[in-house]
Amino acid sequence: MSITIDRIRSGRDSVLPPAGAPRDLAMAQLANSVGDGAFIVTSALFFTRLVGLSTAQVGLGLTVAWLVGFLVGVPLGNLADRKGARGVAVVLALTTAASVGSFTVVRSFPLFLIAAIVYASSQTGLTAARQALLAGLVDPAERTRIRAFLQSTVNAGLAVGAALGGIALHYDTATAYLTVFALDALSFLIAARLLHRVPRIAVSTRVKGEPRLAVLHDRPYAVLALLNAIMLLFMPLLSLVAPLWIVTRTDAPDWVVASLLIVNTIGVTLFQVRAARSVRDLRTATRSVRYAGVAMLAACAVFAISAFDMGATTAAVVLISGAALLTLGEMKLASGAWEISFGLAPADKQGQYQGFFGTGPAIARMLGPALLTTVVLGWGPIGWIAVGAVFLGTSCATGPAVRWAARTRAVNEDALPSLVEENAA
Repeated sequence: MSITIDRIRSGRDSVLPPAGAPRDLAMAQLANSVGDGAFIVTSALFFTRLVGLSTAQVGLGLTVAWLVGFLVGVPLGNLADRKGARGVAVVLALTTAASVGSFTVVRSFPLFLIAAIVYASSQTGLTAARQALLAGLVDPAERTRIRAFLQSTVNAGLAVGAALGGIALHYDTATAYLTVFALDALSFLIAARLLHRVPRIAVSTRVKGEPRLAVLHDRPYAVLALLNAIMLLFMPLLSLVAPLWIVTRTDAPDWVVASLLIVNTIGVTLFQVRAARSVRDLRTATRSVRYAGVAMLAACAVFAISAFDMGATTAAVVLISGAALLTLGEMKLASGAWEISFGLAPADKQGQYQGFFGTGPAIARMLGPALLTTVVLGWGPIGWIAVGAVFLGTSCATGPAVRWAARTRAVNEDALPSLVEENAA
């Protein structure tokens, strides 16, 4: 079943995506992103103060859990292709809710590790299944725009969840933390109910002799997933590297740390849909990714400048400008990456392909903190410029990689001539 272009365009100027499957998907995203926001803010103190774990145990447990989640993303995406994306998404939303609920009662490291692995694996698989649902329910020409609506919804939900988590941190009681985790579990139950409302999509059947996980044999797509993972190294910049940079290398007041995240959250919530409007095919997608590379290089250069003596107010303005540029880069990257990941994936294998492409955030979260803190805090302003140059170079490499991938498969007929034109130019 596919949502027609005319029906989707009728909601072009709406804050929410059109009624029907796109809106149900968005509301499901909103529900579980509220839970995610609360979890992110409170999880560290919850696990150390209520569960009774050491910070080293929490760090080890979550690292192992997300590593397992990274490994099972493709198999769970393949399961969505073979058994039905809607059913798999509903089950994984329920297992996420169960794992969050179990956190409230586990009081030992082994049980915590099991719950964390179920949580991370369910989250990774749920992302792949939802992407497969989107690919099956929305016309290809409108997938990126609807995905932009979902991303805006995610950021709005994270902001609400973070606020709820902040209230729990303010009271700092067992009851407050347990209430937040209960709400987190409830949010995934609500998401499961909303996902169950969307129509079923066709399941695929593996052809005899075809690899079980075909995406692992698709070298051009693997290169594009790697390039996307490198671009996603921007993620730890605002959440980890920039805060450390602000307090150790600049004259800016400490409140600027929070303002950077506020700029990012509000920016994506309000402008992601608009940023995605220019992406219509693979050619415009590669252009959007290049634009992202330029914006990220500019952002890194601005952050580098903030190290110079300029006074607290000026430093704050400079840093907030850097955050705005990085947010622009994030939105342009996301818009291009969605179109590329959908457009180059076989229609009957969207689950496993989206599961593979979706490993980028996990890679960025695992490798980014150590790598970026070493380069930026160790090298100073030159480190920022080096990181920005990597973003620009990677974004420029995306175009040739997309053309390579397009030559190895049948792509949208509107996209392939565009790529030829770009190559000729």
